[in-house]
Amino acid sequence: MFIDSHCHINFPELAERLPEIFSKMAENQVTHALCVSVDLPDFPQVLALAEQYPNVYASVGVHPDYENTPEPDVAQLVTLAQHPRIIAIGETGLDYFRLQGDLEWQRERFRTHIRASRATGKPLIIHTRAASADTIRIMHEEGAGTDAGGAGGVMHCFTESLEVAQAAIAMGFYISFSGIVTFKSAKDLQAVALAVPLENMLIETDSPYLAPMPHRGKRNEPGFVRHVAEYIATLRGEPLDRVAQQTSDNFFRLFKIAR
Repeated sequence: MFIDSHCHINFPELAERLPEIFSKMAENQVTHALCVSVDLPDFPQVLALAEQYPNVYASVGVHPDYENTPEPDVAQLVTLAQHPRIIAIGETGLDYFRLQGDLEWQRERFRTHIRASRATGKPLIIHTRAASADTIRIMHEEGAGTDAGGAGGVMHCFTESLEVAQAAIAMGFYISFSGIVTFKSAKDLQAVALAVPLENMLIETDSPYLAPMPHRGKRNEPGFVRHVAEYIATLRGEPLDRVAQQTSDNFFRLFKIAR
């Protein structure tokens, strides 16, 4: 059993072929998927999928890359997160790679999401790129981690250093690896995947992006998360069944879902 802990099946590239998407999930023993919100205008589509399909869950939040989009406030996120199919807040975080200049608005948006997470008790889905120092700092300042009474969460599509992973784990966060870890050029990330305890690990596709080997360059989809698990199992010298079971257990534990 495998779980795709982060995908965007509401995006047009995947939404137009959902029957095929779910068929391939079943074929690859991918039992559940978390469809992640990136902005509020498209949130109803994300929620509708979670309401329609019992093995799909949803989050609510606004991605740090979305500059010209309605800005959420804490009360709004808290209200939307009350729906039983919403299991997380995000994706949120910081991205200094795609956007430059005065990004204080991005940091304030991140703080808003952390406060909503603390208010609802629902975990955060954090995106960080070229911004790890500020990401960890704000997580500490706002009490995002379980060590500070927060709900914890996941550092999704992780590409940072082992030191950043360890800092997040110390706050009660999981580290999620995407298809990037299978790329031949990702030697540093593979070293992180080897060092992170399996008990602190999730797997994801971030589809429709970042398809793992042997599908690199193609459109990604949740069924391909199996390849991420297979690669990590080989890298670590672990049985595939153990990687599948532990990452699935971690998913249910983090998001407080009954098996």
